[in-house]
Amino acid sequence: MSSSKPRLFAVEAMRGISMMGVIGIHIGAEYLMNPTPNLHLVALFDIGTRFSVPIFFLISAFGLFYGQNLSAPFSYRNFLVRRTRTVVIPYLTWSLFYLVHDAYHYGVGFPSLLSLPGILFFGNAKYQLYFMVILIWFYLLIPLWRILLRALTIRSLAVLLILQVAFDYWSSYSTALNLYVYQLPKDTLWHDLLFYRLNYWPLHYIFIFLLGGFLALNFDAFRSWMARQWKNLYAFGVLSLALLLLWYYKLILYDGYTPVEAIFTAHQLSPLGIFYTISASLALFAFFMRLPAERPTGHIFQLLGKHSYFIYLAHPLTITYLTMYIAARGYVLTAPIALCLYIATLILTLWGAVIVRRLGARVPMLNILTIGLAPKPKPKPKR
Repeated sequence: MSSSKPRLFAVEAMRGISMMGVIGIHIGAEYLMNPTPNLHLVALFDIGTRFSVPIFFLISAFGLFYGQNLSAPFSYRNFLVRRTRTVVIPYLTWSLFYLVHDAYHYGVGFPSLLSLPGILFFGNAKYQLYFMVILIWFYLLIPLWRILLRALTIRSLAVLLILQVAFDYWSSYSTALNLYVYQLPKDTLWHDLLFYRLNYWPLHYIFIFLLGGFLALNFDAFRSWMARQWKNLYAFGVLSLALLLLWYYKLILYDGYTPVEAIFTAHQLSPLGIFYTISASLALFAFFMRLPAERPTGHIFQLLGKHSYFIYLAHPLTITYLTMYIAARGYVLTAPIALCLYIATLILTLWGAVIVRRLGARVPMLNILTIGLAPKPKPKPKR
């Protein structure tokens, strides 16, 4: 599945801004430990960023199918070998790292060997790693996605969207399903398979993944459409965010929800959350397609996109030690401190990513283990 088309700045930039959103969600989780959080800052951290994880799936699919010919020969084995290097090895590396680190840092001890398969299967070594598990499932099922994309049309995409909204609503809000799961004996396989369904079921993100593949395969038409409709795409992006925010504020101010309950209700798998994800994805794509890559802003997003993989995987470590530093000095995580925590996490983890990438140029195994990046083979001398 080698691509003949050049890399797109817009895709790189979207990786960067999506990674920034993921950090926001996790800083928001820390900030919610404040008993009286600022509702507007919670909205910024935990509602405005809800597009972040789904967009990563869209971008991943776009990267897989951009410049591809689905009628050309395809080696499933070669594909899996490449994806093992780029995803499975970093996933195992970071899972082991966090298990060892947290065992000593929190004094909980290393998990038993019998529990390791379950931890790895469900992505429970650290809170951000579930994304990798779902991505691995998408890669394993690549023959199915290729078959579906050959037949996919705008009309069938619309049908798929309806089915996606219905399935995600059932999985997220079904009282019968949740009651059934909670009455199951804990520490049983069936309980864990259902309880951790959001951690490993690719079913929750099939539409956004196939949308990314569809846009990649029809990119010339998509780019022309964006050039004509960019104002409408911006408007839909703002409208979808406004509707999600209105729902969030309604839950708190009129329905009596706590901020934690509100953000776990108005999430990315809700109908409004899915609308926001799609609208934000298209609006951001249009924005970055119009933004010149050579501008300072373009360079910043390119840098963030280039190192987004490492930052995504490593930022919980930065958050852990920054929050320790804040607590050790007797500070409460107020709104200004939370904003500073966000900025410091982004800058320090980016700095770490740059350093590790440069060290990896000298010690290739470092980049292979942390971000799945193997050194480029040296060109053979001409005879």
